[in-house]
Amino acid sequence: MVYTVTLNPALDYEVLVDGFRAGGLNRTSREHMHFGGKGVNVSTVLHSLGVATTALGFVAGFTGRALEDGLKAGGIPTDFVRLEEGLTRVNVKIRSGGGGETEINSQGPAIPPAALKALLQKLDCLGEGDVLVLAGSLPAGLPGNAYQTILNRVEGQGVLTVVDAAQELLKGVLPCHPFLIKPNSAELGELFGKGPLTEEREILSCARSLQAQGARNILVSLAGEGSLLLDVTGGVRRLGVPQGTVRHTVGAGDSMVAGFLAGWLETQDYAAAHLMGAAAGSATAFSDGLAGGEEIRSLLTAF
Repeated sequence: MVYTVTLNPALDYEVLVDGFRAGGLNRTSREHMHFGGKGVNVSTVLHSLGVATTALGFVAGFTGRALEDGLKAGGIPTDFVRLEEGLTRVNVKIRSGGGGETEINSQGPAIPPAALKALLQKLDCLGEGDVLVLAGSLPAGLPGNAYQTILNRVEGQGVLTVVDAAQELLKGVLPCHPFLIKPNSAELGELFGKGPLTEEREILSCARSLQAQGARNILVSLAGEGSLLLDVTGGVRRLGVPQGTVRHTVGAGDSMVAGFLAGWLETQDYAAAHLMGAAAGSATAFSDGLAGGEEIRSLLTAF
């Protein structure tokens, strides 16, 4: 079972506005509400690939109920901690007819210490063969070492851990020896005080440094340039991107994480896992939302 933890999930309200004008009246030509947050996205794509998954985290208010009910209706089990105050955030994604994207992300509710304790207790059921995915930023109220606290909770239980986060949040979990981390080229550069990395030699050098600090496998997403995997054996794999029209990029990185896990759980092979991850990320980039299993598998031969 793959358990995903999204500490600050959201309802993502995505609208298409032809000729968007800031400060003026705009009317939508299409709109869609979907259930978001990086871990939630991972669970959604895993479910579409036939991998058993449960979504955990925190929800609050009527928006939290809507998110939880929507995931369950889609066949994704949930085990969220319900907060007594606040609302699960609503993020607005505005896409213009010209291809531009504008995002307005809400803050979400504050998380009291008792709620974190309740989440940690839920993780005690994880055991050998399970996977735990931590993805996204920390909401207000949680200490900066919350991810380390969660990983320490499952230490020694035979759980594979995955972290998709940025900056100090990612750096702090390296001593916990996560099975997989997935920075993008900009996040990787930030960790080393640089801008987005473009040279493969520099990307690989930084990835090896993260591996030396504790990460076992490092999957670096490179946007239109594909991805690079440095695995625990020292193997290096580079994949480009298949031909296709990029429709939007929201959730592409989360899809890559889900695809990698689906491929690994199915084959125990890093090359196959990387290929499935790359296919999933590309399929979502070529879709209007998160890609389904059929769309993902159709791209496996396109690399």
